[in-house]
Order: sequence, then structure tokens, then C-alpha cells
Amino acid sequence: MSQNTAPETPAIQGQPVEGSRLEEGESVGAATPIVVAENIHKTFRSGEIEVHALRGVDLTIGTGEMVAIMGPSGCGKTTLLNALSGLDSFDDGQVTIEGTSLADMNDRKRTDYRARRMGFVFQSFNLLPVISAVENVEMPLLVSGVRPAEARRRSLKSLESVGLADRASHRPMQLSGGQIQRVTIARALVNSPALVWADEPTGNLDVGSSTEVLGLMQRLNREEGQTFVIVTHDPQVAALCGRIVRMKDGEIAANE
Repeated sequence: MSQNTAPETPAIQGQPVEGSRLEEGESVGAATPIVVAENIHKTFRSGEIEVHALRGVDLTIGTGEMVAIMGPSGCGKTTLLNALSGLDSFDDGQVTIEGTSLADMNDRKRTDYRARRMGFVFQSFNLLPVISAVENVEMPLLVSGVRPAEARRRSLKSLESVGLADRASHRPMQLSGGQIQRVTIARALVNSPALVWADEPTGNLDVGSSTEVLGLMQRLNREEGQTFVIVTHDPQVAALCGRIVRMKDGEIAANE
């Protein structure tokens, strides 16, 4: 896929600024917890081989936080994100989101909850190449039963919020890497979710596009109050978050 056939739109105003850090011994703060994970265990098995991906993880995320989950490859970062968001099951423990335990939701209820209250941004973009940016953004709304005219209105507004109103009719192959990732962010935010999960959102981007995308997420977090949980191996990404959770061998090694 060519990612350089269209010029970049002007950079979004406001470069990323360093997020505030928790002082030693400080809790999440006055914000109401939106995610509470208690004693989460996850083991992958293949024949006689067992890999303990998560080992008794406890984690609380406050409403409106921007949290980075860091650690070396294979430490359990993505496994934890999938467990917290309900994308994958875990063997033991409990995850509560907005006061409701994932264990109290069947598969259909979890899927519906994710569609209404969560947004996802992945490294691989996951856009359909044969339809336009606005059509990609409106897909979650149409699946949720929103009327086409309303879905289009909200999708155009979401694209406008990420600085891509003038690229609404462009297909992914006509956009740069940074623009494509901004479309995925617009799609993640089109339902006004309480939680946005991002797994290596800048992994396929150059430095300039990474800065642009991170600045956008930081602005949306500050201005709109959405909670962002970002899995990353990049210290520059983590430095822009208000809190860094460091993992090692399936456990939380530090909470900064």
C-alpha cells in the first residue's frame, strides 16, 4: 500500500507536551476508577508447554487518565490490554469496568459494550482499503444500528476533530501513514467512548507522523476527557502519558 500519494494536511495545532507524573506514593487521585483489575492470571498452553503471560496483575485506571503500559517484547503488555478490554478471556481474577464485572457479561453483551463504550487503535490500522475514510469511520455506527444519515454526520464530525475533514472521500491508499492512523482514531472516537485502547499506535509511523498522532491523542484526552490506555515500547510515547505502568515477565514491575 502506498502511503505517500497525498500530501499531509497541516499539522494539528499544539505539539505534545510532557504529561504530569504521579508522585511517589500518590494514588490514581480523585478520579473515579474506570477499570479495576484484580489478580489477573493468563496462561497459554501448547501441548506440554505453558507460558504464564499474566501473573496476578492488579491495576486501577482512573477516569480521564492517559496511561502507558511498557515493557520488553513478550512481557504481557498486549495480553493485559486484551484482558482488560474484554477482547480475550483470562484464567483467574476479576476485571471491573465502569462498575460492572466482565464476568457478568456474556459474549454478546461484551461485544455490545465495546461497541458503545470503547474505542480501539491498533498498529496495523485495520481500515478497509476499498472504501473511503468516512465510510471506514461510520462502520461501527452502522453496525450499532445508527441511521445512515446520522452515522455520516457523526463520522464527518469525528474526521473534522482529527483534522481530516478534507480527506473524508479519500481511500486509505491515497493517505499518508499519519493520516491513516488519524482515521483509525476518528473511528475509535466516533461513538464518544469512555475508554480508548491503543496497541503500539505509532509502531508503523515515522517520527513526524508519530508526533502528530500522539499530540492528537493527548489533546483529545485533555479536552474531551476520554481515558487512554496505550501499550508501547517507545519511551517517547510513554513520556507523554500521565502514568507509566512497567511490566516484566507477566507482572507489574513499576507504577510511575
